[in-house]
Parts: sequence; C-alpha cells; structure tokens
Amino acid sequence: MLAESYYLLRSQQDGQYVTARPRDPQERFLLLFRENFEARSYLNTHGEDMGDRFGVEAIGQTQLKALLNRWGFQGVGIVTDPLIPTVDFLTYF
Repeated sequence: MLAESYYLLRSQQDGQYVTARPRDPQERFLLLFRENFEARSYLNTHGEDMGDRFGVEAIGQTQLKALLNRWGFQGVGIVTDPLIPTVDFLTYF
C-alpha cells in the first residue's frame, strides 16, 4: 500500500511553514493540502502578492509525526477547499 502524501507551504526566506491558529494564539496547526495545485491555489487566492516567497513541499504520511514534534505543532489543518478556505483541524497528542 502506498503512503499518502500531503503538500505544505514553506517560506523560502526563513523556512517557516504556513500555519493556522484557530483558537488560541499560542496553538499552531500545520496546514496540509491533498494536492500540489491546491496549495498553489490557496496561496494565489489568499496571498497573491506573496506567491514567489513560498514553495510547495511534499511530505509522506510517515514523516508527519516527526515534523509535528520537531516544530511543536499542536496538530494539522487539512485544507479541503482552498478557495473559501475550508479547513478540518485535527489535534495531535
């Protein structure tokens, strides 16, 4: 069985990932996209003047836990509609 991949937006200037803070400003949720074009669409819709400052990275599902631990994220936000945007938040324990 193939591992599912997700796509992330990462700053080319400082290496920070695009995150969401839905409730508490201290909580950070890593934004994940199911397709490369969805990540680009999100960036072009909500940050059109910043498109050249971010890159799209692919990450395998098996690598996600280590990334969450290393950066101290409380969970993930899976973007289901990049244009509105609609995000499903999942807390990581």
